[in-house]
Amino acid sequence: MSAQPSPFAVLTNIALRSRQLSAGLPEQEKAAEQWNGIGFMLAGEHYVAPMGEVTEILHVPRFTQIPGVRPFLMGAANVRGRLLPLVDLDTLFELPRSGTGPRQRRVLVVEKDDLFSGLVVDSVLGMQYFGVENFRSDTSGVPDRIRPFVAGGYTRNGEIWNVFSATELLGDERFLDVAQR
Repeated sequence: MSAQPSPFAVLTNIALRSRQLSAGLPEQEKAAEQWNGIGFMLAGEHYVAPMGEVTEILHVPRFTQIPGVRPFLMGAANVRGRLLPLVDLDTLFELPRSGTGPRQRRVLVVEKDDLFSGLVVDSVLGMQYFGVENFRSDTSGVPDRIRPFVAGGYTRNGEIWNVFSATELLGDERFLDVAQR
């Protein structure tokens, strides 16, 4: 009768063979740095709002029109007990309405300090990711009325996605002055 190895010796042998036969770890590649945001369409152009600026995306809710306000303020909606003013960005920036129907229109809900607003856009294109190396600071193709709120853009597949700062818009005099004159 032959002597059996101890359980510890068996485990040590298995560990040794495992190390000898194991493949090495794959080479660690440096990941490309990415920037992301919420893509949307406005007057047929691609825009993207930084992720931290958009708190929610909604279908255009039922709203009540408010008398004595400028045409860009569509009205106010009750969203989970909070009054949400709806601002039509096409009208605010005097842009032509794109061919999208009312069913495609969406609301980007933004908050800054005590301001809570809904920005109505032609459509939302979801999360968009861009390599940071594709950023360009040129805003020459952006309409003049939007340019103060655009901080450059990203190129991808020949398309330019302008970075739209909703928080900059919330602090703008034109946005805050809604009374009809």
